[in-house]
Amino acid sequence: MKRKSAHEHVRVRFAPSPTGFMHIGNARTGIFNWLLASHHDGAFLVRIEDTDKERSAKEYADSIVETLSWLGLKSDEPLVYQSTLVERHKAYIEKLLAEGKAYKCYCSQEELEQRLGGAEYGLLYDEKCRICTVPSGDKPYVVRFKLPDDSGDITFHDLILGNITVPRDQLDDFIIARSDGTPVYNLVVVVDDATMNISHVIRGQDHITNTVKQILLYQALNLPLPLFAHIPLILGSSGQRLSKRDAATAIWDYRAKGYLPEALLNYLARLGWSHGDQEIFTIDELIRSFTLDGVGKSNAVFDSEKLNWVNGEHIKMRDASSLLTYILENIDPLFVKELSSWSEEQILGALDLYKARVSTLVELCEEIKKLYKKPECNKDFQQYFASESKELLKNLITMLFSLDRWDRDTLSSNIKGFAKERNIKFPDIAQPIRIALTGSTKSPGVFALLFLLGKKESLNRIEALIDFCNR
Repeated sequence: MKRKSAHEHVRVRFAPSPTGFMHIGNARTGIFNWLLASHHDGAFLVRIEDTDKERSAKEYADSIVETLSWLGLKSDEPLVYQSTLVERHKAYIEKLLAEGKAYKCYCSQEELEQRLGGAEYGLLYDEKCRICTVPSGDKPYVVRFKLPDDSGDITFHDLILGNITVPRDQLDDFIIARSDGTPVYNLVVVVDDATMNISHVIRGQDHITNTVKQILLYQALNLPLPLFAHIPLILGSSGQRLSKRDAATAIWDYRAKGYLPEALLNYLARLGWSHGDQEIFTIDELIRSFTLDGVGKSNAVFDSEKLNWVNGEHIKMRDASSLLTYILENIDPLFVKELSSWSEEQILGALDLYKARVSTLVELCEEIKKLYKKPECNKDFQQYFASESKELLKNLITMLFSLDRWDRDTLSSNIKGFAKERNIKFPDIAQPIRIALTGSTKSPGVFALLFLLGKKESLNRIEALIDFCNR
């Protein structure tokens, strides 16, 4: 049987099921597929696997499409909804039945549990219906794929894990159509991947058992095999499958919490893949660098602190105008209105000033809103002010009031000169200014803050602190 070549045109697919919101592991699979296609100038396709009628929901399907759009993973061809292809799937089942490569199984669930002990015991089907006569009446049946008697152990080459062998005795005549006639996952995936000319199937290592079954179906249907690559799973810090205790597992949660799409894409791409020691990538750098050779065999561990660091680095890389647009569209539509007395120049200046100090855009918005409001003086501030500090601030206000220019360089030279004339260390005057302007002992540089807030507002805040400390 022909196998697709690793060097031919790359066509990959991302095939999520709309049974819930897109989660971290699923998104990482989509990212790996998209990066491989982009690296090779191939095609990235999206197929919504919505054949599970009981669990699938339009809400989830719509959310998946929107999440992919937010991440920038655009399908190169129109989206495929698997439920629209059921008649094609059924035709392939009929082909297998006609060729004696599948058969109808009339064993009820009760019979199977009585005879085999129930599915929970992991027992394989005993092939009873391979040779049974067709019962009279309309007794329901499933369709089972007939494993070739001469198949032996099944070995296939994985682009990440190398050769994988699954013993024949771990497989049984698996179901390919339910009793209501609907085709089952392994059959429909093979048919759809073959008809969509998928060259590489990239998915999690938990699909290896499915891959073996699908290879048997490819062979039985005489369809060309794609190349398979099973990527490592994502685990929580406990070493178990990722759960809500380890992280917000739904991608949408990260959007709401102020993570940039390029940052999440960067972080998830690095979970299980590496390119030297590089940690921070632009999208273009990821596309240029990504190959399956860089994907490891071991499971990856999700680290929220590292994600925060990566997001912070990407926030720094964006200019203020881009950040403002993104915030208004994705985080806080009322952000500008809540800073009503500030000019756009001030808002952009604040974004530039604080973007290097935060991990998320929600934090960035909170910090700027906090700066916008006059700090509430409290008794804790008094510990930073000896009686001479109050006198210094009064003299400082007089000096600042007399300035004709109010820019960073002018403020820097005059305040430093003020400290030198009085033989005091610069931090001794900078810290009271910082507290007066922000209500905190930690902030961006005081010259930048004074310039951003403007002369009138800065002097008002310093005077308010002096008045409070004199009470």
